[in-house]
Amino acid sequence: MKFKRIFLMVLDSMGVGEASDALKYDDIGANTLGHVIEKDDLFIPNLKKIGFVDTLTMTNNTEVEAYYTIAEPNNAGKDSLNGHYEIIGLKNDIPFKTYNQGFIYDILNGIEEVTGRNVIGNICSRDNSVINELGERQYNYGALIVYTSTDSDIQIAAHEDSIPIPVLYEYCERIRALILKENWRIARVIARPFNGTNGHYKLINVARKDYAVKPPKRTILNSLIENNYNVIGIGKINDIFDGQGINKQIKATNNTEAINKLTDIIDKNFTGLCMVNLSDFDSLYGHTRDVEGYGRAIEELDVDIPIILNKLDLDDLLIITADHGNDPTFKGNDHTRENVPVLIYSRNFKNPKKLDKLSTLADIGATIADNFDIESPEIGTSFLDKLE
Repeated sequence: MKFKRIFLMVLDSMGVGEASDALKYDDIGANTLGHVIEKDDLFIPNLKKIGFVDTLTMTNNTEVEAYYTIAEPNNAGKDSLNGHYEIIGLKNDIPFKTYNQGFIYDILNGIEEVTGRNVIGNICSRDNSVINELGERQYNYGALIVYTSTDSDIQIAAHEDSIPIPVLYEYCERIRALILKENWRIARVIARPFNGTNGHYKLINVARKDYAVKPPKRTILNSLIENNYNVIGIGKINDIFDGQGINKQIKATNNTEAINKLTDIIDKNFTGLCMVNLSDFDSLYGHTRDVEGYGRAIEELDVDIPIILNKLDLDDLLIITADHGNDPTFKGNDHTRENVPVLIYSRNFKNPKKLDKLSTLADIGATIADNFDIESPEIGTSFLDKLE
């Protein structure tokens, strides 16, 4: 074991340029980080020191404090589940389905049958404005607001005084069982309770609950636990893997809270893997095409980087990457098929530099498995021996 602890930070949607198969996804020209920087000259000196900006050009920089490279996505689709699956070495060739034009009758009818509630909405809402549009009707009639984002999800919303939160959770569990049918293939059911009064309804983000499909196979996360290592998930990590291979779940509702929870965990004594997802980049700024907000969130992360690095022990490894792109300057509101950055930092590195491009995100999972001497994932090649 080279490193006692590995901290894996996923910057949700932080793509660094179109992938080789971007044409297949109609994403030619997408570049999340590049276009944010073009629109707004970001002040990110700490991220620059660890090679973050160098991932855009893959030019040699001998003044960096971390190894840096990019990884090519291989899994089908460009959703969060497939991106995270690939990061830990899980191959998935069948993309999850999206329903940007609304759900089909059979799904809606099934929801009404398993919940005993009428369904309203059935639209694609990228900013949750549907809550204020339909909140009063939902409250008065006890219906379920059903909508989707541009991801593979089905979101179920209800006022907490109309349908208590535990009941909403129960409905979502029934709906998840319903939509497991292969021909529907929806990645997540998301419970979205809200409160407030007409015109001023607000989602209760701390009560949001995701019900993802279980990973189709065992992963390195399961192997880590079986070999008595800790696997800690911060933010939506536990939801993404439906709790499989996670033995400590820590909730976080935004980037700031997730980073604070990460720094708390760094101070703890454990051996194993800690994964954290910073979801604001994607949910708050990518889908809503908020370039300014995306840039501001990157600058806020930059402020936290020295705090994180200074807390790491000599035998800790930090890997920063992403699961897909979501270019806020691009057409539409969907994820974009992009390469992702891979930054690797340890206080023990003697000569960090650019690494060769990784052919798959799964090389990260293979490296984690190699470090802890557990069974290798089904895809991916370890780069552990290149870290000196």
